[in-house]
Parts: sequence; structure tokens; C-alpha cells
Amino acid sequence: MNIHNLQIPGARRLAAVLAALLAWLPGMPAAAKTAYPSGPIHMVVPFQAGGLTDILARTIGNRLAAEHGWNVIVENKPGAGGNIGAEYVARSRPDGQTLLMGSIGTNATNPFFYKDMHYDPRTAFAPVAMGATGTLLLVVNPELPVHDLRELIAYAKAHPGTLSYASGGVGTSQYLAGELLKSMAGLKIQHIPYKGISPAMADLLGGRVSMTFDMATVLPYVKQGRLRPIAVANPRRSAALPDIPTIAEAGVPGYSASAWYGVFAPKGTPPQIVGELNAAINHIVAEPKVRAELLSLGAEPSPMSAEEFRNFVAGESAKWAKVLGRAPAKH
Repeated sequence: MNIHNLQIPGARRLAAVLAALLAWLPGMPAAAKTAYPSGPIHMVVPFQAGGLTDILARTIGNRLAAEHGWNVIVENKPGAGGNIGAEYVARSRPDGQTLLMGSIGTNATNPFFYKDMHYDPRTAFAPVAMGATGTLLLVVNPELPVHDLRELIAYAKAHPGTLSYASGGVGTSQYLAGELLKSMAGLKIQHIPYKGISPAMADLLGGRVSMTFDMATVLPYVKQGRLRPIAVANPRRSAALPDIPTIAEAGVPGYSASAWYGVFAPKGTPPQIVGELNAAINHIVAEPKVRAELLSLGAEPSPMSAEEFRNFVAGESAKWAKVLGRAPAKH
């Protein structure tokens, strides 16, 4: 039926409205605009609330809701260094409705440390988008009589086995940073794992744990003087604390460790959905307001294509295989 030939009141007005709508959606059927998502998107954070993984997931979720009208529900499923939440997503339907805010541990290094994993991060996911790389700041409880890295190393060597460091679990970025420091500086420091870095704060502030590596979670306490910054684990200084030297500068040449966070979908998720999510997330993390917020937390937005992100994750796994001197376990 030709709507321009309809001889009823308001037909010409209706035709104009329909024409305007079709012009707003050039070359694309209306159904294509509403095909994804078909319901709420569940963004799984495999750690406790409060850390940078959680902050980034909620920031992206809120912006997806504001800019696209999507209903994004952030769910925290902590445990086993992030493996519980990651496995949940790996076993979900590949329809883009369940996503993982993954990290270096859940999607690159956990296979080096966990033999009982029920998913293989190398094959279980479709990498969607890199969110940000995160600064790892080495901080200590102020009651520890050290003020810089050289003093910390000297104290640790004079009191072997008495110091401890907290992490969000074996295989997490905090764990890797701590183990790398122990190895390169020849230190004996006990590792204390938690279900995310946020739950470790009470023990660190109370002096039951000596130190940790993080930025977003520890920065407020650093500003309050309740934690003492020692050095930055990343290869370059942080814009959030430009006066704090890197560990490589401060006494351990060649040291480099950092965190990263990105969105993953279950393997088999249609490429068009991955592409749509990639474009949306890249746009969000590049927004000036979001970028400024992340930089203030010691995180640097790192937009890249889904293929670039896939290659980056594969490179991280290969890098740590060399550092750790072993291959990932088979699954």
C-alpha cells in the first residue's frame, strides 16, 4: 500500500512522520535497532564491590544505560581469584546478555596457578573491549618503619618471613606484582589472599597485613595519611601521584607490573553483537568525563578493537609464561 495515496484525514501527516523515521534509520530495518539486547545485560564482576574492576563495570553499565537505554545489571560473584564469576559467564548463553568484566587474572594468568579451573580463559570467551589499564601502587601500613622502597627491601631482608602482602587472590594483578617483587628483590614476604582487594583494606589499615598493590582502593587512604605510598609498579609514574617513583626507578631495575580490565562475552557470541558492544564501550571510556574520572583513580582508558584486544590478552598470557617459567595447565 502507498501511504501517500491514502485519502483519510491525517494521512499526509502520518506519511511525513514515517518518512522522517525512515530517514533517521538510513538503510537499516527498524527491527535491527531493537534486536540487541533483548533484555537486561548482566555484567559480572568476579570480585567484591569497591575495587577498580567493580568501579569500571558500574561506570560502563551506567553509561550504556544513559546513552543506549540498555538495562545493565552489575553482579558481584567473587571467589577463587575471580574464577567463580568468570566460569559463570563462560557457561552462559552466547547472546551478549551476560558479560564479564575480566582482568589479567581471570583471563590470562589464573591457569598458571589453579589446577582445578572448570573453564579455559584462552578458549572460553570472545574478547569484547579493553576498558582500562590500571596503576598498581605499593602501599604499606604507616606503622611499618619504612618510607621508601630501599628501606622496605632492607627491612624485609632483616626480618625474613615477618612481612605480608594482601591481594585479591592468587593470579590477580596484586599477587603477580607481589611475587615479581619478591623474586627480583630476593625477599621472603607472606602472601595473604582475599576475595577481592577491598576486603583486605580492614586488615591492612589495622596492621594485620603489611602492604598491598592497588590504586583505586588505596588512594583515598593515602590522601588521608592512613596508608603510606612507597612506589609505583607500572613502568612509568602515575598522573594521580606524579611524585611517587616507580619500583624500577627506586631500586629494582627492570621491574614492571600493571593491571588491566576488559569486557568479555561467552565464546560463540555473534560478531555483530561483539562489534556493537566494542563500539559502545570504546566510546564511553574515551568520553572526557569518564576519562578524567578513571585517570583520577590511577586507571588509563585504553580503547581498542575486539581483535586488538584478543591479541593483547594472548600476549599477556605469553608474557607471564616467560616470567613464571611455566606453561598454563591444560583444561
